[in-house]
Amino acid sequence: MKKILALTAIRSDYDLMSGIYKYLSVDDEIEFRLLVTGAHLSKVSGYSVREIEKDGFEILLKIESLIDADSLSSRIKSASVFLQSSIDIVQQYSPDLIVFAGDREETIIGALLGSYLNIPTAHFFGGDHAQDGHVDNPIRHAVSKLATAHFVTLEQHKQRLLKMGEPEERIFVIGNPALDRFYTEKVITGKEIIDNFENKKGFEKFALLIFHPITEEIDVAYEYFENILLELKSKNMCTFISFPNIDPGNAKIIEVIKKYEDEENFIFYKNLDRKLFVSIFKNASFIIGNSSAGILEAASIPIPAINVGKRQTGRFAGENVIFCDGNRESIGQAINTVTKVEFIKTTKQMINPYGAGKSSKIAYDYIKTIDFLKTIYKKEDPLEENNE
Repeated sequence: MKKILALTAIRSDYDLMSGIYKYLSVDDEIEFRLLVTGAHLSKVSGYSVREIEKDGFEILLKIESLIDADSLSSRIKSASVFLQSSIDIVQQYSPDLIVFAGDREETIIGALLGSYLNIPTAHFFGGDHAQDGHVDNPIRHAVSKLATAHFVTLEQHKQRLLKMGEPEERIFVIGNPALDRFYTEKVITGKEIIDNFENKKGFEKFALLIFHPITEEIDVAYEYFENILLELKSKNMCTFISFPNIDPGNAKIIEVIKKYEDEENFIFYKNLDRKLFVSIFKNASFIIGNSSAGILEAASIPIPAINVGKRQTGRFAGENVIFCDGNRESIGQAINTVTKVEFIKTTKQMINPYGAGKSSKIAYDYIKTIDFLKTIYKKEDPLEENNE
């Protein structure tokens, strides 16, 4: 029986991969386990491990690693705790494949574990690129140089990995598996949504705001966030608003949230049941902030997306996405644009360039059939690649 171990540290990476996990977990020829760490185990961040348990996946081990400090050093310190705590358990479990997704610190830990313990690894969402200066971007590329195999979203991402010297036989274009459950998730609407929140009225029409800090904007991220709130308030726009992720700069954003937490048009949340979150997302008039959800999932509904600031800039985006600066004037103009009838009509006619909701099965089929041990040793010489 093949043993597969997947690493997950935050709700976003779990949501991206849960469709693939489902296929792996019900296969009688696969022993599938999750190694859970990071924000999943933080009650401050919503304790999202409960969603994993509710989905019924087998957890090999829970590793408390998150250092709850709003500092540049906290992420790498948390990563070091995860690395030190996971080496022996991964070696003892001895999986045939380690699976990880994205570009956060836990991802490179997964790649290091595979490299040094001589275990094949599969990296999802490599080859993507943003021009926002965020550390996640070079981490993603570093992971790609360590990983055995790459499951990428777009042909463009494959081409980027080829330019980095990764051979074609390691790269598999599958679309975006995050869209699979998003397409099929049954949703509730209208009154059923608002019934989950006390003392709130007038949310027949609303926006969704998800905004996270990045290092390059750490001194102004909270100002951008407040500017978004002020513009939404000035336009009398009811809005569901996510707490920020655990990256440095989140404390000041949380201070802004406390300042506006009694605003009647705003509902702030830390962690929501997936069905409720997807229902809110699919019923929103538009999404605003700087989450990758605006680039990826929004086009599957489809609804307009406003990306504020530098995060996500340079990534491939559909015609439903508008990029704007963090000042109030730019944000206000963007909101005015995406709420115009012409823009909404154009958005509703689009097809999501990131896929049509069948990527998880494609990935599963590859994982079932590929002999990853054949390519575990990365012997490629960059001097001999891309010289045509």
